[in-house]
Amino acid sequence: MDSKDIIKKTIRQIEIRSNRLVSEGLGGKYQSAFKGQGMEFAEVREYLPGDDIRAIDWNVTARQKKPYIKVFTEEREMTVVFLIDMSASLFFGSKIQTKATLAAEIVSVLAFSAIRNNDRVGMLTFTDKIEKVIRPKKGKDKVKNNILQMIDELLSFKPEGIKTSLSVGLKAINEILKKKAVVFLVSDFKDVDYNRDLKLTAKKHDLICMDITDPREFDIPKVGLINFYDAEEDKSFMLDSGSKNMLKTYYTNLSKFVTEKQNIFKQTNVDTINIINGLPYLPELIRFFNNRQKRRGILG
Repeated sequence: MDSKDIIKKTIRQIEIRSNRLVSEGLGGKYQSAFKGQGMEFAEVREYLPGDDIRAIDWNVTARQKKPYIKVFTEEREMTVVFLIDMSASLFFGSKIQTKATLAAEIVSVLAFSAIRNNDRVGMLTFTDKIEKVIRPKKGKDKVKNNILQMIDELLSFKPEGIKTSLSVGLKAINEILKKKAVVFLVSDFKDVDYNRDLKLTAKKHDLICMDITDPREFDIPKVGLINFYDAEEDKSFMLDSGSKNMLKTYYTNLSKFVTEKQNIFKQTNVDTINIINGLPYLPELIRFFNNRQKRRGILG
């Protein structure tokens, strides 16, 4: 069996598994969490007592010399876009699959859930440059074809770049999407100085950060000298896993990286889904959907 046949078989397996999970209830949770979250501008009208002052249109108010508010209507359908980091670090995996393959399966599950919700689905992949854009389409058959193309791209992907630039992906999605959309940013977030662009995207869209990690990144085996390969720098180097000083330095830097990443998520007030390669991802998706649904209930 050649590589094309293997990829074709894997795509089919992912499709079957994703449809099964959606049919078994995940699709309903998706719908409860997202249905009606998209809002479309309809008109402006004069402010009435009890209206939300956050809806005031200050430009119209200034022209008319009295307060006016923006009125929005609930959209029946949403646009869902997967913004996927495909830099070299995503092709690491200490378990049965790489982080990139795991990302492809989870994206498939969410995308097939979107079909049940009659949503438009698209994808943008990036490294330190834009790699592939699949624009959102409407209609069940077109969306399904989009999803299968997305999975194919993720599994057979040969990037032009190897490094990570979250800002490149975030800026591109803001340029492409003119209306508010649900954006799943899928990455291991091994980057710096993306705070501002993350914040801007979170203001413009409903941004959800899916943070994918691998257990080996948090646990170096004590087996003496280890040959490490930094895929994004395309460099190899030796580390002594028996050295206490080396391990202390590694885990100190790792702890700093994790703390900084979590602080960025907190400061930008984005929803996060934490996925660990090799562990079941379904409980994390369910937890995320349940939390979204609870907030919808609180907010009415």
